[in-house]
Amino acid sequence: MLNENDVAVLRRLAEEYADIAALPVHAEKRGLWREHNEFRQARPMVLIDQVCWQEFRNEPGLEPVIEDPYWRELETGLRRKLYSWAHMPVDMVFNPYISLPKPIHSTGWGLEVKQDKIMLEENATAASYHFHNVLRDYDDLEKIHAPEITLDADEMARIKETADKVFGGIIPYRMEGLTLHLGVWDTISQWMGVENCYIDIIDRPEFIHAIMEKLTDGLMNQIEQINRQGLYDVTSNIVHCSHNFLDDLPSRACDPDNGVASEGWAFGLAQLFTSVSPSVTDEFEVQYMKRVFPHFGAIYYGCCERLDDRLDILEKLPNVRKISCSPFSEYEHFAEALPPRRIMSAKPNPAYLAWDSFDEDAVRGELRERIGAAKRYGRNIEFLLKDISTIKHDPSRLWRWAEIAMEEVQR
Repeated sequence: MLNENDVAVLRRLAEEYADIAALPVHAEKRGLWREHNEFRQARPMVLIDQVCWQEFRNEPGLEPVIEDPYWRELETGLRRKLYSWAHMPVDMVFNPYISLPKPIHSTGWGLEVKQDKIMLEENATAASYHFHNVLRDYDDLEKIHAPEITLDADEMARIKETADKVFGGIIPYRMEGLTLHLGVWDTISQWMGVENCYIDIIDRPEFIHAIMEKLTDGLMNQIEQINRQGLYDVTSNIVHCSHNFLDDLPSRACDPDNGVASEGWAFGLAQLFTSVSPSVTDEFEVQYMKRVFPHFGAIYYGCCERLDDRLDILEKLPNVRKISCSPFSEYEHFAEALPPRRIMSAKPNPAYLAWDSFDEDAVRGELRERIGAAKRYGRNIEFLLKDISTIKHDPSRLWRWAEIAMEEVQR
């Protein structure tokens, strides 16, 4: 429940957002992203995401004041967008509307994660985990069930009633649906621990296949539920930290209030497979995701794992448009081996922001090396700076990184 002060805070933030969203540069950037995503790239594109916001405590304008959890999260997101635009805008695009998450609930897979967590700093965005094995045998596998996805219609009506009051006369809003995370190996590794996954792939492959069959069926079940209820995201224009504007996705016939998976993007990944052979990736990831990916309009694939040594395997996956080139990939080999009509989604090394001193030459050199590799092989490339665990409590490092990146892509 919002009080008058809460409403005033959100209206002020919405006014700031609306003024920025109306700037002509956003139409220009949307066009650049669309050309990039359609393989008509004018220049490399740049975004910054997954920022260690706990290290920005002394920066004015970022601290939320609203207590209601739903609206506090929205307030926080607006404050961070406005701050990013002021200090590190790179190729951000502000939609001409406010996105409000639909109140969608999931029962989960039914198997509880048990973990120990270690944090170097309170409220840090990155932490270390030790996962206890809760998926030891077929009896544990029986505990897993497909999540049930439901929309709280009464809550959505209350959200819309409040949104009409908050944003009326300032800017439209849209209700945002789900984007599916298809990286089931992230989930399995939290149930089993990474080491146990590796051991069972070797010693009990039939058990691992049984797990993948169950989770693949569960993903298909979720897609059916989401489509039936029209809950898929087709309005946020973002997938896995990258803008996903396309000429025909969503299609003109798509109802944005009732989105379905075939009109949107999803993202897949198997991060722990960076330490297995390409053939294992094929057997335990690709053969299952080949059944899932056709249900989406487009796919972003990969995250922090090295993929340059198995791009031929990933070519079997349908609807993949962007593939992650993490700091662990060999850039030149990645650019050379990338299948046609795939975007080289380069992840600059966030460690450069964590050194005792900020080495601008190292940042610039890495960007130039990747741009050079992409140009030599005619690849479309984007830069997504993410997984930023620390900036040594110096926000100016991130501002300067943004300036350097834009200088390099505009050269």
